[in-house]
Formats: sequence, C-alpha cells, structure tokens
Amino acid sequence: MPNRNIDTILLAYELLAEVHLQRIAAAAPSARLLRPSELAAEPEPERIDVLMGYLPPGQLERLTGLRWMQQPGAGADWLMRAPAFRDSDVLLSNASGVHAIPIAEHVLALMFALSRRLHFFVKAQTQRKWDRRGRLGELEGSTLGIVGVGAIGEALANKARGLGMRVLGLRRDKSRVSPHVEKMLGPGELHHLLGESDWVAVTAALTPETRGLFGAAEFAAMKESAYLINIGRGAILDEQALITALESKTIAGAGLDVFEREPLPEDSPLWAMKNVILTPHFAGATPHYADRVTEIFVDNLERYQRGEPLRNLVDKQRAY
Repeated sequence: MPNRNIDTILLAYELLAEVHLQRIAAAAPSARLLRPSELAAEPEPERIDVLMGYLPPGQLERLTGLRWMQQPGAGADWLMRAPAFRDSDVLLSNASGVHAIPIAEHVLALMFALSRRLHFFVKAQTQRKWDRRGRLGELEGSTLGIVGVGAIGEALANKARGLGMRVLGLRRDKSRVSPHVEKMLGPGELHHLLGESDWVAVTAALTPETRGLFGAAEFAAMKESAYLINIGRGAILDEQALITALESKTIAGAGLDVFEREPLPEDSPLWAMKNVILTPHFAGATPHYADRVTEIFVDNLERYQRGEPLRNLVDKQRAY
C-alpha cells in the first residue's frame, strides 16, 4: 500500500500529558496537532484526517475529511448508536489490550472477595463486630468459565491458571485456541460452559450478538454454588433476570462492575444484596492508562503513514 500523509490530528483525549504529545508529534512530524478547545475556531475542519479520542456526534459530523479514528477505549458498542459513522468508510481502531492487566486483576479481586467473604468482614469491621459465621472457599481447584476470550479474557485465563484454576473459554471462533484455556467452546456451547463453571466471568464486548446473551435460562444453567462476574457491558445481561436469580439463590452471588443503567439507580435491589459486590464501572482504571493508549496510537500512526494494516482495527458492522 502507498504511504499516507497526515495533515491534522485532533487529540480529543483529555488524559494526554506533555510527554504523550511529544511522542505523538515525533511519530508524525509533518502533522498539525489540534485540541478540542481549538475545534470551534478551526476554519478548515475538513483538514482533520485523524482523530484520537471521542467527540459528540454533532462535532464528529464536522470532520468531513476524517479518514481514521483511534478510540482510547476498547468497547465499540457506541457504533450501534451512530449509524452514519458505522456505515462510513472511516477506519476505526480501538485500544484493545490497554485494560487487560487492571481488569483481569479486578475480576480476581472480586472472586477472592466473594470466596473469602471479605465484603461481610469489612461491614462487620465498620460495626466493630467479631463475626465468624459462614463458610469460606478457595479458588484453587475450581473452574473458571470466561465468556469472551479477547485480550482481557486471555490475561484473566493466564492469571487464573497460575492460581491453580481450571479454565474454560468461549469465543466466536473456537478454533482460535489459547495456551491458558483448557477447552475453548463456541457460541452454541454457552450452557455447557455455564454448567461446568464455579465462576463465570463475562469479558465479552457488547455487540448485536451478545446483547441480552444472559437471561433466566442462562442463570438456570449455572450451578447453584456458582458466582457471576461481569466486567463486559451491563446490557449483555438481563438485569432483572439476574436479580431474580440472586434473590431465589439460583446462583450463589455476583461481582458486578457494569450495569444496564449507569450510574446504577438508587432503587436497584442490587445495592442491598448480601451476595453481591458492586464497583462503579471502574475495573479498567490504571495509572498507566494514558501511557498504554499512547503506545497503541503511536504504533498505529507509524503503520498508517507507511500504508500498513492498523493494529486493533474494528469491524464497524459488528461493533467489535
């Protein structure tokens, strides 16, 4: 492919520091760098051919010369609400892999907390109560089923294997095996994975295929002693069906970082459930986020200018 020249890069990602801007400028020395605060006064928005970050739909439509957008997040489910951009010929790449370490650690933190009942003990501590009731569990020797074995699922599987866990995985193409997954299953084998797993971690992206993937039938297919961990997207689960499964003890409990509505409404029953740990869509947070996003963007800048395929290119029709 021929080399591509870049006229203007719009940097709409607020966490970029001076050190990141210097790396970007060095990777594309002939390009002009623009910040969102300068966009309103930009006389020629059609000159902006590369966007790093997110813009509201109204502003995005102004970039009539846009050829490539690098998003700083992994999930591209926003495409389902932006049909004009989804159907355009603008390239879209994501930051898949940037969250792998923090989210894998977050999932394990939720699993350890639920297994060792740490949420009960923290509450007892605030009440100055010496409460030794209940049974504690162990992760070693138990089975983890990962629904959506992408970068996050791979990192989680690797860490879980290191803890002596058996790992099952499910992905769209089960022929893509992983050295960290004992058995890879396809979409039609979800219930098989659920029936064998003591822990079910949902790490899939939200796409038209995964929306509402978990309903009453899926929770019924899980062991009564099993726990669900969701760090994917809230809409992958039927939240009311999950609440019913938790209230009826169809499953043992859940660790949830994402929800159908965010912030989670104050009247949601999930807040008061003793077998649930909630975190506020924060699993991907890390002090290294901007550094890792910049690494991906700079790599892609160099690839783009050389006319090479981009890393983490998104299939916009699949939103994945």
